Amino acid sequence: MQPIPPLPVPGETSVQHSLALKQLILAELAAAGGWISFEHYMRLVLYAPGRGYYSGGAAKFGLEGDFVTGPEISSLFGRALARQAAQVLETQDSDGSILEFGAGTGKLALDLLLELERLGRLPREYFILEVSGDLQQRQRRLFEKSAPHLASRVVWLEHLPFEFNGLMLANEVLDAMPVHLVAWSGSHLFERGVTFDRDKLTWSDRPLVEGELFAATLELNARINSGAAHGDTYVTEIGLAAQRFIFSLGNILQHGAIILIDYGFGRDEYYHPQRSRGTLMCHYRHHAHDDPFYLPGLQDITSHVDFSAVTERATRAGLKLLGYTTQANFLINCGITGILAQTPAENAKDYLPLANQVQKLVSPAEMGELFKVIGFGKYVDLPLIGFARGDKSRLL
Repeated sequence: MQPIPPLPVPGETSVQHSLALKQLILAELAAAGGWISFEHYMRLVLYAPGRGYYSGGAAKFGLEGDFVTGPEISSLFGRALARQAAQVLETQDSDGSILEFGAGTGKLALDLLLELERLGRLPREYFILEVSGDLQQRQRRLFEKSAPHLASRVVWLEHLPFEFNGLMLANEVLDAMPVHLVAWSGSHLFERGVTFDRDKLTWSDRPLVEGELFAATLELNARINSGAAHGDTYVTEIGLAAQRFIFSLGNILQHGAIILIDYGFGRDEYYHPQRSRGTLMCHYRHHAHDDPFYLPGLQDITSHVDFSAVTERATRAGLKLLGYTTQANFLINCGITGILAQTPAENAKDYLPLANQVQKLVSPAEMGELFKVIGFGKYVDLPLIGFARGDKSRLL
């Protein structure tokens, strides 16, 4: 773990919120005999009702929050994605809807619907499944203020529907799903968990001997040890929650497509022998660090996505891989540069900010290469425009 750089000091209300969550964590530790898995810890700090990071009322997105997502950077993100949505909806006759998971501030939903309205391809309904009551209220207010004529088309769900036709969409959702941490040295396998020692939360490893996590770790250990130095400790994440999520979507989707946008890699790149400390990252007031015990409940905790594991589980659920590429390729394929060109370059006041936004979205040095887009479908036979060029499915 690297030393934490100087970070902004939280206010007293935020400190008290974090302390209340810490007391909940300590109670969970006591009930479990002094040790909980990191997956359990991550679920608590992010989603504990009323106390977790995504359940509290503090700003999370944008300049006042902890990080910025693609839709927050530019409305052109949603406008380009709308081209892909329109293509999927065209296969649905009048039955097609959109279901977005974890809609954040609602900015992507708003930009998508406004652009689909311009294209004459509005969905029958736009469903949002949002676990945060506070974010759900922000989303409602955004539509009431910015597009009241579309507000009646938006429906908030409390749980997954039994079946669905249309487009399912998740932007930066998988990275925030709780992950298990595993570690090994040679053939000795461990699950890395959390304990409380000397008045602080800290790491504690336990042997892994059976179960789904053991089987997944054993397979990775055999793959990576062939190129790892003897005696080195290798630490990484296994995202069983993300795998179960895509499997459930595969069972629900009857006809249509699923588009997932997130940062991550295929398996060989994710579990490279040199990536021996995993990808776990925390975000607090636009500062990134790797200490998940700092200010629990006030910072986001994420890990990169293993898109190979997601694809394998999707296939088992009857889904077909429709494409896998970088965010840059996907947005360019969906016409983001053409949308930018609708603003004349001679109009520097309006054009230059948009051009800078597009640069952030597609530049390899920004979000363009690290962020990936993957598509799955059922009974969608036409090639999706977002994967027309630059498909990287061979890397899965």
